[in-house]
Formats: sequence, structure tokens, C-alpha cells
Amino acid sequence: MMIRYRCILAGLAWMVSSALAGAQGEPASPSFGESIDVRVVNVEAVVTDRQGHRVTGLKPEDFRLRVDGREVPVEYFSEVRDGEALATAPETAQPQAARPGGPAVQGVAEGRVGTYYLLYIDDYFSVPSQRNAVLKALKADLGRLGPEDRMAIVAYGGGRLTMLSNWSGSAADLGRAFDQAMARRGGGSARLAERTSADSDQAFEELAANADGDSLPEIALAPGLSPLQRLYATGLARQVQGDIQAAVSAMRAFAAPRGRKVMLLLSGGWPFAIESYVSRGGGRLVTKEQQLPGGETLYRPLSNTANLLGYTLYPVDVPGIQAGAAEITAANPPGAAAPSPPRKSGLVAASPGDLQLPVDVGGGNVPEEEVEGSLKYLAQETGGEPLLNTNRGLALAVAREDTRSFYWLGFSPGWKHDDKDHRIELETRRRDLRVRTRSGFLDLSRKAEVTMAVESALLFGNPPGALSMPLKAGEAVRSKQGEIEIPLTLGLPVDLMTVVPDGAKFTARLELRFAASDAEGNTADIPVVPVTLTSGHPPAPGKVVRYETRVKLRGKADHLVVAAYDPLSGKIATAETDVKVP
Repeated sequence: MMIRYRCILAGLAWMVSSALAGAQGEPASPSFGESIDVRVVNVEAVVTDRQGHRVTGLKPEDFRLRVDGREVPVEYFSEVRDGEALATAPETAQPQAARPGGPAVQGVAEGRVGTYYLLYIDDYFSVPSQRNAVLKALKADLGRLGPEDRMAIVAYGGGRLTMLSNWSGSAADLGRAFDQAMARRGGGSARLAERTSADSDQAFEELAANADGDSLPEIALAPGLSPLQRLYATGLARQVQGDIQAAVSAMRAFAAPRGRKVMLLLSGGWPFAIESYVSRGGGRLVTKEQQLPGGETLYRPLSNTANLLGYTLYPVDVPGIQAGAAEITAANPPGAAAPSPPRKSGLVAASPGDLQLPVDVGGGNVPEEEVEGSLKYLAQETGGEPLLNTNRGLALAVAREDTRSFYWLGFSPGWKHDDKDHRIELETRRRDLRVRTRSGFLDLSRKAEVTMAVESALLFGNPPGALSMPLKAGEAVRSKQGEIEIPLTLGLPVDLMTVVPDGAKFTARLELRFAASDAEGNTADIPVVPVTLTSGHPPAPGKVVRYETRVKLRGKADHLVVAAYDPLSGKIATAETDVKVP
């Protein structure tokens, strides 16, 4: 699918009509779509001794915080013990001149600390029976939520995100949202069928190429994946990227809470290294030209967004035990090494809702390892814990217990907005202690934020902090070349614009971005269209400017999102509409 655009100004004038947005009172709890201004990087840390026991009573001076290898001062500090943020010690809050260790340290929080659980349900890769086994366990554990805790629930099935519940502390309301989640269709069976079909086609091709039985087929000796494997792997990578982008959009849409933020990430089976997963660890050489996105490249946008917004990820292994995987039970708590059962043949007895698959009697179960590898990576990068195998039914219990007691540190970086990753290293000055925390943060540029906001709107409606913008789509016309041309009329909000005197005129410069998607969640690239508006007199606040343009689409696009961005004010306005394709 492709978007092509054509800018046509027709009857452009200031103050054509009134803006449509209206102000509303603030809700008691943070709502979907609220924005958060990230100025301080928060670092939540769990500290344990060599026996795995939590260590309490540490002070800011007991920690050493490094960013990109350089030690930085801890400017904010609180210890949260059993859900209660302890008051900062008086000696910690002394002025800088009285403390040789550095500047005064402010308490991040004090009093009861609520936890905000954002539940992301991956319907696209999940088999409904497996997914529902996890959802039933989560629903049964809703009583564990404290008075200050809240949960929001979103689901993604390959098209647009669906919000099943906004932030809520009501077990009854959340229970109904869980019932809706369990009634949704899942795409896991289709994903399994795609994998089976790809394996069968590959086996048939190798069998045909080696029909004489005298030598290895050329396809087995060629570097990298075979053409058939590469076709399947490319599609799989695109599917995983779509799911990851949906999870990123969910976090950005629910960015506002100021308490401890946790994402329970229900994954239906995302492999870490696509090539290894497809070839089942065949160990074939891969040239640079043939390489697919690596695991870190695939999953870094998700871990970066979590670290940017302060979310700790607790990825949940929805499929559970598939074949020959080491069992992790409640007797082996997260972080402890689970004993590996002896290798055997036959079938693995799975928990309710699981598929029973043949055990890999060979070296290792590569598909299982790759799926678990993605969950381990996301947890490690954000300071959480992966909920694997039978621990998947303990997701809420483990996450709640893990986030009840921790240290909350913060520092103010020198933001450059250069889209670069910055590594965080946190350790205690006692060598016998272990610290689990996030691994870094992303210094996101405004341009990247706008692009992500448009992608978020594409999947989830208006992004956080965006102004509403009137949009009217005219009748779509299909050309002989198969392109679909749609006339659009936008109402650009004056409140969005920075209007600058330019001689005898007034000028505003904006950027328009367009994004289109189809029912299957496929998206087109987002072109950027510069727009310059001029007038002989300044525009009135609260009004909109009529702007007409045309957009050309190819493919099966049925939904269009438009974003207007003012580089000077940093404000964004968005609008969306369904497209009726002739």
C-alpha cells in the first residue's frame, strides 16, 4: 500500500469556522489520552542480597548511578516499602553546602503509592484457549489490587487497538472487561497454520531437490534462509513489528499516571531472532544483505518507550510450555534458577488450554527458546520479570509482589532530543548486593515524537495531548491505474499555530502527516507535507483555517489519519476518518 499526496490550496482564509473541541473537567483518575511531560528520568530498583532477600534501609549515598559510563548525582530518592513511600531522611535533604556528597535530594513520593497496571492482550498471535487460561487467572487475582491501585486493559488483534477498560480500581468493572477480552477472537491458530505451511513447503522443496538421495540439496548449502523461508520470515517480522507498535501506542496513550507503572504484556509467541526461529537454529550462514531485523532492533522501540515513560514490563508467556522447556513453578520464584527436567520423548502434559506438542528430543527447542528470549529481553531491559511457562498464571501476583517494595531514584538529564539511547547502570556500593533496574532511556526528538503520535493515532485514536481537528473526506474516485484519490478538507486549529509577523503579513508554518491502514493492520509510510499559511491580519484564537488537499492511496486502505504539527509550538492536532473505497 502506498500514500501519495498532492497539496492543493483552495479558498484558504483565516477564521472560517469555530473549533469543535470543548473543555471538560479533569477526572479523578488519569485517563486514556492524557499527556505527560518527561523531564526527570525515574529509575525503579529492586535490591536483593545473595540469598535473594529484599534489602531495605539504603540511602541515596549507598547507590552509584552512571549514565553512559559517567557517574551522575541522585537528585530524587524514596524507598517504597510494602506499598508505602517512606519520608526522606532529614540528613538526606540537607542543602548542598552541608552535604559533601552532592546536591540536596528530594523525595520522589511519600505515603501510599498506587500501582498502575496496563494489561496489553496480544490477540494476533494468541490461541484463544491459551490466552483465556491466563486471563482467567488474572481475573481471579483482581482481589489482590489495593485501594490505590488501578488497571487499564487494551487488546490488539491485528487492526486497531481496542480499549476494554480505562483506569479503574473496580473489580466488578474490570471483571466485565476480562469477560469481553475472553470473548474476542484470536489469531494464534492462523499464525500456527502459517508456520506449518511454511515448514511443509520448505520440506517439500528440499525433498524435491534431493530426490536422488546422493547429496545434500543446493538449497541446504546456500547461505542464509531459502527463498521460501525468507518469504515467511519477512512476513513474520512485519507481524511482530505491528504488535510491538500497538504495545508502544498503548503505553503512550496511558502515559499520565504518576505512581508506579507496570505493563503486563501478554504475548502469544513473539520470537526474538526471526532467522533462528524460522530455520529452527539450523546455523546457516547469513550475509548482511539477507539479514532480517535482529531481536534488539525489533524490540528496542518497546523497551525504549517503556523506559521513557517509566513502565516496568512483565511479559507473560501466553502459550506456556510448548515442547521440552524447563518448568518454572511457584516453588521456583522469579529470578531463581529453575531445575531442568531430564530430556524425554513423547508429549508434555500442558496446563489447561495448552496445546500438546511433540518434545524436541534433540539439542534444544529453538522455537520455545526464541519466544522466551523476547520476553526475557524485554523484562531485563526494563527491570521487570518474565512470567514463563506455568508462572504465566501468577502474572498479577508476581508483578504486585515485585513492585510493593523498591527504591525510587531520579535524575535530570541534559536533554538533547537526538533520538539516541543512553545506558543506565545502577549499583550499590556494597558488592554483596544485586540491583535489578532498567537499562537505559531514549532521548526522543520532537520529530520522532510526532511520527510516533501519528502511528499511535492510527492504531488507537487521538494520541496524548493532541488537539482535535475537523476533517471532511469527499467522495473517493478510483483511477484507471488502480489508485484511489480522496479530496480532504481540514480545519487547521489556530490554537495550534505560532503566527509570526512577516512584513505586512502574518505567517504560520506547519507540517502535515498522513497515515493509512487497512482492516488487517497494514500501514503505509507517513509522508511529511510542509504548509505555509499567510494572511493580512492575525487569526483569532479558537477558530480554524480551511485547508483543502487530495490524497492518493493504493491498496485496501480503509482508514486515514491526518496530523498537523507546529514545529515552533510543538503542538499537534489530529483527525481521522474511515475511507469508503469504490
